[in-house]
Amino acid sequence: MNMRIAYIAAGAAGMYCGSCIHDNTLAAALQKKGAEVALVPTYTPLRTDETDVSIGQIFYGGINIYLQQKIALFRHTPWTLDRVLDRPALLKGLSRFSGAVRAEDLGALTVSVLEGEAGAQKKELAKLVQWLKEVYRPDIVQLTNSMFSGMARKLKKELGVPVLCAFQGEDIFLEGLVEPYKSRALALLRDRAVEMDGFIAPCRYYADFMADYLNIPGDKIHVVRLGLNLKGHGEGRRSLDHAPFTVGYLARICPEKGLHLLVEAFRRLTEEVGSKHVRLKVAGYLGRRDRAYFEKIVDQVDAWGLTDAFDHRGEVDRTQKIDFLNSLHVLSVPTPYKDPKGLFVLEALANGVPVVQPRHGAFPELIKETGGGILVAPDDPGAIAEGMLRLMKDAGYREALGRKGKEAVHRAFGDGVMAEATLGVYRRYV
Repeated sequence: MNMRIAYIAAGAAGMYCGSCIHDNTLAAALQKKGAEVALVPTYTPLRTDETDVSIGQIFYGGINIYLQQKIALFRHTPWTLDRVLDRPALLKGLSRFSGAVRAEDLGALTVSVLEGEAGAQKKELAKLVQWLKEVYRPDIVQLTNSMFSGMARKLKKELGVPVLCAFQGEDIFLEGLVEPYKSRALALLRDRAVEMDGFIAPCRYYADFMADYLNIPGDKIHVVRLGLNLKGHGEGRRSLDHAPFTVGYLARICPEKGLHLLVEAFRRLTEEVGSKHVRLKVAGYLGRRDRAYFEKIVDQVDAWGLTDAFDHRGEVDRTQKIDFLNSLHVLSVPTPYKDPKGLFVLEALANGVPVVQPRHGAFPELIKETGGGILVAPDDPGAIAEGMLRLMKDAGYREALGRKGKEAVHRAFGDGVMAEATLGVYRRYV
């Protein structure tokens, strides 16, 4: 059966986003399996470090939905005017303003989008439904995350096809909203979740968590492991025999990802072995909201006298990312929150780089299934430092972890494996 899939994704205002990369990788892999996939961007264009397979049209454009939320007049403007504000070149610039949106505005907008056909953005939903119904005519609709669940009722009514929804870490976003929007959004989400045909979670931990969080039956949630486009990964591992022991961090630079914990752990490591024998390399997107956080970290590194041992690479594209990973002895992204994905773990292991990760979220499952790292107590810089010291002192153990992890990822975590598992879920409904 040649399945037609409409995959509704969310742009991240110009930054490399793990969810965008995952959605694009999955859509491309599904196409290679013979499925017809329309990867539909919303809010802003997708930014991925691979070939972008999304359609050229953007729905729920970030400028339009904000104006419709703030000014009632824009809820009734002609669609031709809306298309001017949905131009990709215009929407790509929204990242400059991502730190300027008030918490109250973000909460109100979240609630409104979850209200779907009853929200201030009902015109945007009507545009999406019309395009899907008259132009694309899918067999199934996949929503990138449950924050889009307000679309489901109208999509099912107008299209008459199953609507599935992925889970990608929405709880941390919801818990960060201010009241009364946080409670209202969660109530709406639980109400709208009932209307979904099924859900897809990236790990068993998050499937169980979201079943409880949204009060939905566990048998409606299917676990599909993350997968990578493995092209280029694992091909350029260089010899690091004479290089300083190098610890890496590859993730968005923000408190949620735990860079501050890793920097403190690195300081403790230098006290054990001396700063001239170790390096800390940091790569990842730094948004306007988190610049003060990062500047504080840099100031602390300078105060400790570790400036020469600290290397900030900034945001990296795919080629730079693989090169970055191949310069590391170990990677650690010690998230304080229970990360349900951990794509950076798979990327590191795909290149033979072992990891030191907190014992929570998706990480215990990833380490069990790959054998590519060690788990330590969460929120504990001392435990992270001990883990890194162990790998520094025992090169044989470190290399064995990297080798096992690489073999496991290349065998069981490729994009083709992920696509086949996803198609298996879709076939249950189509």
